[in-house]
Amino acid sequence: MAYNIADLFEHTVDAVADREVLVVGDERRTYRQLEERSNRLAHHLAASGIVPGDHLGVYGLNSVEWIEAALAAYKVRAVPINVNYRYVEEELRYLFDNADLKAVVYDRDLAPRLAAVRDALPLLRHLIHIEDGSDTEVDPSLGSVPFEEAMAAGSPERDFGPRSPDDHYVIYTGGTTGMPKGVVWRHEDVFYALGGG
Repeated sequence: MAYNIADLFEHTVDAVADREVLVVGDERRTYRQLEERSNRLAHHLAASGIVPGDHLGVYGLNSVEWIEAALAAYKVRAVPINVNYRYVEEELRYLFDNADLKAVVYDRDLAPRLAAVRDALPLLRHLIHIEDGSDTEVDPSLGSVPFEEAMAAGSPERDFGPRSPDDHYVIYTGGTTGMPKGVVWRHEDVFYALGGG
């Protein structure tokens, strides 16, 4: 068995599919529900041109969708990149460029900040916004897809290719001594060092 985060998650789904795994406010997900939704989003990402090794920004507050987006990225061997929702335009522009983001899943409330830096990011080609309950306007020029629409467009099937323990896991850290920095781990290292495997 490869010690890959997506593979490990799927093994857990197979063992305890109906066990509740995620609770955020009033939203709840079982392993089976989280699997189906992350598969759907993973298929949408692949259909949108996201390939293994591509970086996907996840820019928003903690939410069920945040976890679904990260799992979807792992499933297609892309690399989810955490983006601090507190960052202002200069930090965002720097991180998005430094991380070579090809796609971003973001909270609707953060759309104006994203729109302000979008033109400086030539690699960024796909945007998905999470309906977060805000009434913030999403600039139509962003071409952003609503999260649930992206989800509905993808297959719920788990029919992805083989993965590797060498796939990347990246965390962008703080910026207390300068701009944010990406820390790169292998999935297998995350399993053993951070997950206690």
